[in-house]
Amino acid sequence: MITLKLNGQDHQLDVTEDMPLLWAIRDVAGYNGTKFGCGMGLCGACTIHIDGLPARSCITPIGSVVGQDVRTIDNLHADPVGQIVQQAWLDTAVAQCGFCQGGQIMSATALLKTNPNPSDEQIEEAMVGNICRCGTYNRIKTAIRQASTHLKEAKA
Repeated sequence: MITLKLNGQDHQLDVTEDMPLLWAIRDVAGYNGTKFGCGMGLCGACTIHIDGLPARSCITPIGSVVGQDVRTIDNLHADPVGQIVQQAWLDTAVAQCGFCQGGQIMSATALLKTNPNPSDEQIEEAMVGNICRCGTYNRIKTAIRQASTHLKEAKA
């Protein structure tokens, strides 16, 4: 049994330590917002937060995150920055097929939590490795800028 702190709750999971975190999250704990894309950590569809930092759950063994705080897109509505990012995604109509968007939103939220006023270059750097087959990169960047503006306004 492994205890996984997932979305603010402890989950007792009967899995091996080498099981990819993605499958423990989806198939064992039942949170299906995090998607499988490539299985090699290259596309970003499976991006989650581990202690606030973005990570690829498809290549992260569950045993390596014991004692750490793991958050998924399924719980992002409870995060104030996550709420702002999700609303910006809706306001700018980012998603087409939507498959990659959970990972994109998780990466954008992690960026804005550490840097609420990123430059275009910093946005591009933070989002590298998040692939969108529909090509919505310009709308993603626009949504991140919009969320950044809302964060600045909230602090004023």
